[in-house]
Amino acid sequence: MEKRRKGTTIFLINQILWTTITNKMQKVRAKKSLGQHFLKDLGVAQKIAETINPVITDTRFPVLEIGPGMGVLTQFLLQNPAISLTAIELDRESVAYLKEWYPELNLIEGDFLKLDLNNVFPSGQFGVIGNYPYNISSQIFFKVLEYKDRIPVCSGMIQKEVAERIASKPGKKAYGILSVLLQAWYDIEYLFTVDENVFNPPPKVKSAVVRLRRNSRQSLGCDERLFKTVVKTAFNQRRKQLRNSLHELISDEAKVESYLTKRPEQLSVEEFINLTKLLEPCQN
Repeated sequence: MEKRRKGTTIFLINQILWTTITNKMQKVRAKKSLGQHFLKDLGVAQKIAETINPVITDTRFPVLEIGPGMGVLTQFLLQNPAISLTAIELDRESVAYLKEWYPELNLIEGDFLKLDLNNVFPSGQFGVIGNYPYNISSQIFFKVLEYKDRIPVCSGMIQKEVAERIASKPGKKAYGILSVLLQAWYDIEYLFTVDENVFNPPPKVKSAVVRLRRNSRQSLGCDERLFKTVVKTAFNQRRKQLRNSLHELISDEAKVESYLTKRPEQLSVEEFINLTKLLEPCQN
């Protein structure tokens, strides 16, 4: 009971502080070019901040927040003593705002997609979290894959359609390139849906919060570059059977005969891996 009262008190203090800050800092405008939609619901922000907790095993676990904007998620992350928070923000107005209201925040002004994460985190593991800009959410996940051995958890809010895509299972319409490439290395959890009215300005689509947790796979057992090529080539012509979409990669149909009449959405991650193994000897 005491813990619940304490949590309620902290939430109310945050609500008052947030109202004060937003009233004073109306000059921070959400920019369409940056895909910005500022979250204004503290309850949702707190739930997102907590998505990273189950994976934290060490004190002061390094976490990178992408696109903190006006800091609604940031404030909850900073309150977590188990987290050592770094944030990266591209928008200059938001950077000035964050520096004024969160001077303790380790803030990088720049583009996450151009950031060398090895410079930010020279060693060890780190988590990634954020209310991700919708226009680059897929690119963010592709970059996370580049550091998959160092990122045990990545969570945050994205467009609902993208969330459904990365969490989709084989045989579903949403199942595609992101589904296969991410699920090869991460267990995907679709946590909850978020309505449009909790944002300023409201997006035209619903949002969802997801969590990616690194699985136990250490190697695909095949050429990883060829695996990506097979997956991308297959789904670029998803309505075609693999005999047609992958014809340039197939030199001996007999070796992959069992796959030829299937379409890409019918193959599991393991089947894509096995298909890649079969195609490997055929490549120059």
